[in-house]
Amino acid sequence: MTEHFDVVIVGAGLSGIGAARHLQAGCPDKSYAILEGRAAIGGTWDLFRYPGIRSDSDMYTLGYSFKPWREAKAIADGPSILNYVRETAAENGIDRHIRFGHRVVAADWSSAAAAWTVTAEVDGATRTLTCGFLFMCSGYYDYAQGHSPDFPGSGDFAGKIIHPQHWPTDLDYAGKRVVVIGSGATAVTLVPEMARTAAHVTMLQRSPSYVVARPAADGIADWLRARLPAALAYRLVRAKNVLLGMFFFDRSRKKPAKVKALLIDGVRQHLGPDYDVATHFTPRYNPWDQRLCLVPDADLFAAIRAGRAAVVTETIDRFTAGGVRLASGAEVPADVIVTATGLQLQLFGGMAVDVDGARVDFATTFNYKGMMYSGVPNFANAFGYTNASWTLKADLTSEYVCRILRHMDRTGTRIATPVRDAAASGETPFLDFSSGYVTRAMAQFPKQGTAAPWRVHQNYLRDLVTLRYGKVADGTMAFTNPARVREAA
Repeated sequence: MTEHFDVVIVGAGLSGIGAARHLQAGCPDKSYAILEGRAAIGGTWDLFRYPGIRSDSDMYTLGYSFKPWREAKAIADGPSILNYVRETAAENGIDRHIRFGHRVVAADWSSAAAAWTVTAEVDGATRTLTCGFLFMCSGYYDYAQGHSPDFPGSGDFAGKIIHPQHWPTDLDYAGKRVVVIGSGATAVTLVPEMARTAAHVTMLQRSPSYVVARPAADGIADWLRARLPAALAYRLVRAKNVLLGMFFFDRSRKKPAKVKALLIDGVRQHLGPDYDVATHFTPRYNPWDQRLCLVPDADLFAAIRAGRAAVVTETIDRFTAGGVRLASGAEVPADVIVTATGLQLQLFGGMAVDVDGARVDFATTFNYKGMMYSGVPNFANAFGYTNASWTLKADLTSEYVCRILRHMDRTGTRIATPVRDAAASGETPFLDFSSGYVTRAMAQFPKQGTAAPWRVHQNYLRDLVTLRYGKVADGTMAFTNPARVREAA
């Protein structure tokens, strides 16, 4: 017989484990299973194994609202974050609900049954189960491959070409010349870490990003933890960091020139007045048009000052046997090339979604409150903030899913569908971000409207009020039963 669950969560990473914990606390009577395509808990933090991998958000906001972060470093390394996620799963018995090796490939909704049929590939075969509510926590990028431009001459290069998403465990770069192509968070993480043992590391970028240095440890957090209970200290630091982050983002939007000057001056203080900051660390866009790159304890700048690393800003002509030839004709020698060229975005892991036999084209749907989609019943997606920590929004999304489930129980309804009024007008891209990995994929993503509840607000406090305290039966979400679903539509 096909197994049935009240809720199926797809993905056992940071979002999926958090969703399960919220479900256990908010809807303890609901049965659930987590389907994970890989063989381990952790998602991103288990997949990426490149040197120095770390968070680009502080762990007081990237951590769960219900589990204090107790490590010394606020900017944590990947293994520490992975341990935190696994510890959360074990402490709450969530690991017993995970079905590993279940890669979800399709989900089919039946209005008559008020249920999803979920199809997963397991060891080369397919397996199905059903659920009343489907909660996607599978991230937003393709786990199988990253973005890898076709560099001319790559077949001529005599060394190794590595993408960070597929880091080989046996790569030995000690004493070798390394070129890291890219200027984003992965590149600024790799360069100082590889420079510890490599002969030299060059960060080769087409154009610069904003790079901000912050202490790896939070002094205020350390002071509070020494004097207050861990949970209280965590909540206070979390609130502090949320408010500071919101203030900085607001200033970036309202006073971009002043914030830009502040950021560039910070780089100049680390690298000195003689360094060409204008060329290598002054972006052409305004702060927060793309995500800022965080370097804990200024490790990137320290590697540059020590001569163990350098930044080259120029376009690539082609790869050669001995390195990378630039458009200017100069050549950067290399034994290893790392293409830190970004992610390949993918919605729901490539899963096919049908509603009553019709394939859903999510590019034609509108995002509801940053988590559900117009015309798609009993289906939610955890998608974090672009201007703050991912988990802040994932936590609120999980809480709201529980509110929807409890509302349906109270009212005796089984179907919750966001319905967009046909007269509604105005649409904008799902993400207001100019990063290449975003602009390449926006055509396949849902749209957002210009007003609530279809507007995706990158604002934690606003979402906190709306999702934790606002009405669930808001006039846009249609709560129905199978016999009445046609009438409601």
